Amino acid sequence: MTAGPELTLDQLAGDAAVERLYRQVFAVLARESGAMISDLELLDVDEAILDAFADAGRDGLTVDQAVAACRPIDPGLIHRRFEVLREYGAISKVVERPNERFHRAAFAPYVMLLFLRRLAEQGGQAELHQLLTLEHVSVTAPDAEPATGQTTISRLTRIFRHLGNELAILAAGSTAEQLGDHAQLLWGNKGLISQAEEVHTVVLGRWPQLDRECTALRVALAAYGDAVEKAAGRLIERAGTTRALGLLSAETWLSYARTADEDDLAGVLDTFVFDAPAPWFSPNLLTEAVESGRGANTVRQPPPRPEGTTAPPPDDVRPADDAASLRETAERLLREGDAVAVTAVLDDAGDWLAARRLLADLTAAHHHPDLAYELTWSDGLRVDPGGDLSWVSDGTFRRAAG
Repeated sequence: MTAGPELTLDQLAGDAAVERLYRQVFAVLARESGAMISDLELLDVDEAILDAFADAGRDGLTVDQAVAACRPIDPGLIHRRFEVLREYGAISKVVERPNERFHRAAFAPYVMLLFLRRLAEQGGQAELHQLLTLEHVSVTAPDAEPATGQTTISRLTRIFRHLGNELAILAAGSTAEQLGDHAQLLWGNKGLISQAEEVHTVVLGRWPQLDRECTALRVALAAYGDAVEKAAGRLIERAGTTRALGLLSAETWLSYARTADEDDLAGVLDTFVFDAPAPWFSPNLLTEAVESGRGANTVRQPPPRPEGTTAPPPDDVRPADDAASLRETAERLLREGDAVAVTAVLDDAGDWLAARRLLADLTAAHHHPDLAYELTWSDGLRVDPGGDLSWVSDGTFRRAAG
């Protein structure tokens, strides 16, 4: 086969689940150990062959036509899988005669492949719900007999025993990762138990002589419920301890987010710390902006004078103060108001080069001992990856009180 696109970890995990389930389902049909598909790519090849038959219509396909329809899969692999499918009856001749070249595909194998993929994705919960619905219809039918109720109760007892035993073993001795692989078994358990209890109530009410069988079902349901609680508690505890949110599937988190109240939602991220988005400029550029902000309007310092007999400068010669320039900038930004938002000031600057100078002036005015202005910051943060300013903290520049 030719190399396809590189798969993600989630896709690989999903494919592995399909292959694992395939082996479990067809283990009861295998003639001997190893006589089943053990490579996931072969499942894809079988599905491609069956898809080709679906597209071919009522005339069917020859082997060569199937190879051509399944490009770019290796032709030799197509030939081998075609023969395997024909031996197992998934593919047969259109007319049973020696020289017949055209073949037809059975419907059941393709449905089984679709069923397997759905079962691997959803854990079989939907199928169990449908089964319980059909069993409820069966025992409530007017012509139902005690044998019908006994068969139904026995079947459900075995199903929930299997589920409970598997979860109990996983909860007792498996790793968190293994529990995560089987997390589908934990979904919708309350609905399954409720449906089974409804069937139990109908059977016990119509046929009291089946009390012994109904007792076995109640015990199986209780054991299944306990196993679910232990497995779910251990999995969630492990996921919270390691902060490995991937131990639970996306469907589990989505279902939780839809049904949880505000306190539960807030508690999920209570111990998490998220860093603010990193700015697109470096700390050196920010330092340079602050240092150059006030230097733009200051008086140039005279060079040092050489030592000699030259008279020292008068005492009243001092560097010029920039208080007037800072006051002018502050009043221009306040516009006869008492306060202005920092985000609005920086947005009006137009670009980052002008905005960083304004930010430096506001900071200088805040720290100047002779100016009555103050610059305060709050916890808010505006994020705009596509703008000139990728992120800006909420702040206010105002006249100082008093």
